[in-house]
Amino acid sequence: MRYPGLEIRRMQPGEYGCLEEFLYQAIYLPPGVVPPPRDVVHLPELRVYTDGFGTKKGDYCLVAQAEGWLLGAVWSRIMRDYGHIDDTTPSLALSVLSAYRGQGIGTRLLHALLSLLQGEGYGRVSLSVQKENPALHLYQRAGFEIWGQTDTEYRMLRDLAPGPHPPAAPLGPAGSPVFP
Repeated sequence: MRYPGLEIRRMQPGEYGCLEEFLYQAIYLPPGVVPPPRDVVHLPELRVYTDGFGTKKGDYCLVAQAEGWLLGAVWSRIMRDYGHIDDTTPSLALSVLSAYRGQGIGTRLLHALLSLLQGEGYGRVSLSVQKENPALHLYQRAGFEIWGQTDTEYRMLRDLAPGPHPPAAPLGPAGSPVFP
């Protein structure tokens, strides 16, 4: 890793405004796709990730900081987002600024949040990732399993508690998991 002084810490309430930028940076763009306008983060389906952050059960955010700069963030909340499983399972979002990707920062952030959620008593955590997004491999290495899918994305689930894993997703006509 190029950032030996990298610190993983909780995001401070005064920094919550940064979540909109990290949310924008988390949008996966396949090669050649023009980025959406920045105000896309104000669409209702994306505002669930940031609106009133820090006021709901399951709201946790960790940031990666080096030399005073925030390089990435991972946050969770119980919300009806693309990764929603149920009203007791937090969903997470992970974002590392593009210039700092591929250097282990996302892995460190993700493992730190998984540990935090486990320590807070959560039994599992979910997320949604586009099938083409290279971050899919990060999530698989971290123990996330495909719980359902659409044509373009996977809903993934990670068991945090010892014992049996959550039930497998229902299978669709072609034998592949589908969103319930």
